[in-house]
Amino acid sequence: MWSDHTGRVAHNRGGGCRVKNYELVLHRVEADLAAGRLRIGGRLPGERTLAEQLGISRPSVREAVRVLEAMGVVRTATGSGPEAGAVIVAEPVSPLTAVLRLHLATNHLPMSDVVQTRILLESWSAREAAGRAPGLDAAELKVADDLLDRMDADGLSPEEFHLLDAEFHVALSGLAGNVLIAAVMASLRSAIHGYVLAAVPNLPDWEAMAVTLRGEHRAIVAAIRAGEPEGAADLVTAHIRGFYQAAQLQTP
Repeated sequence: MWSDHTGRVAHNRGGGCRVKNYELVLHRVEADLAAGRLRIGGRLPGERTLAEQLGISRPSVREAVRVLEAMGVVRTATGSGPEAGAVIVAEPVSPLTAVLRLHLATNHLPMSDVVQTRILLESWSAREAAGRAPGLDAAELKVADDLLDRMDADGLSPEEFHLLDAEFHVALSGLAGNVLIAAVMASLRSAIHGYVLAAVPNLPDWEAMAVTLRGEHRAIVAAIRAGEPEGAADLVTAHIRGFYQAAQLQTP
């Protein structure tokens, strides 16, 4: 595969391995994220534009976007309004995470199982992160802080808020320093986001809940920074359970 001066990507013609269409689109997303041309919540170019730029057919673009949606990289909506098209909901990550995402996307997951898994993974991660607080990289903590600041922005829709919320919880799990736990949490991101967003209509007051969630997020990070393992773990558990209980959904 090569890229010319216009950014067009093409297949190798020298008999090398042929790149799958979804990989071409994935490489485009990765390049645009790295260059700052895209960010979480940004929209992919239209089907025709991508087909022309990447040298593939429009049906191939549709197929590629379906794969990326199953991987949890994009969310799609049909129609012609402002919400239509493919929106970036997560940064591409490791091949292991992609495989897990594809598996989870094609298997029904009971919500109670997702909640229980979140509690197990995230409470453990918070406990471990707080235990290693003195050695935590400032850049790792800054990722969580930046996401919290973005969640404080005025006028965020519930979907925009929860996209950032899912990113925050994945970043939080990464502070534990366990690559496999971080990969599993990243794989669960789409399932978590879907169930959380579906629960929003059940909340009596979304604005009040958003204020509560922001405060709980910052309390969790503060406990990790202060090196309080049990406190951080308890806060995460209460945070996850509290949301589902407020939305009148059954929790384990």
